[in-house]
Amino acid sequence: MKKCNQCKVEKEFTDFQIRQASKDGFTARCKKCLSEYDKKRFKDDPKVKARHKAYQQTEAGKEAVNRARQKYAENNKDKIAETHKKYRKNNKKKYQCHGIVAYAIKCGNLISQPCEVCGESKAHAHHDDYDKPLDVRWLCSKHHNEWHSKNGEGKNAIYGR
Repeated sequence: MKKCNQCKVEKEFTDFQIRQASKDGFTARCKKCLSEYDKKRFKDDPKVKARHKAYQQTEAGKEAVNRARQKYAENNKDKIAETHKKYRKNNKKKYQCHGIVAYAIKCGNLISQPCEVCGESKAHAHHDDYDKPLDVRWLCSKHHNEWHSKNGEGKNAIYGR
């Protein structure tokens, strides 16, 4: 048994991380307290955020993000399904347009293009007006988000507007 320096609770050694530099071979704080500290530090420290963002741009970082997403998806299937169901219910017109575009691409009636702003090959089909489902412009994720930040929703995104 060992007492955590942070929460002052006596816990099993398995609740502490291994640290060879310590006399007893374990960290002074328990895993839970270390996790809370790291989350707070990440949230508040711009240097840590910058390092984290730079790491995510590397191959190893991209692989780590993908593994984390897959693990989350495996562990939260019901939550994800409920979120998708809620989106489809609240955004019927958008959902229909996305389906029409996907089918048109699959059939070859619509061909995916690079971003019209920067030329990035991975681009989204963006609707300026959801009453015209096949009238799309191609924008990468960055420029798509910028467009919506400046302009808000596309026209007729919701029934009754």
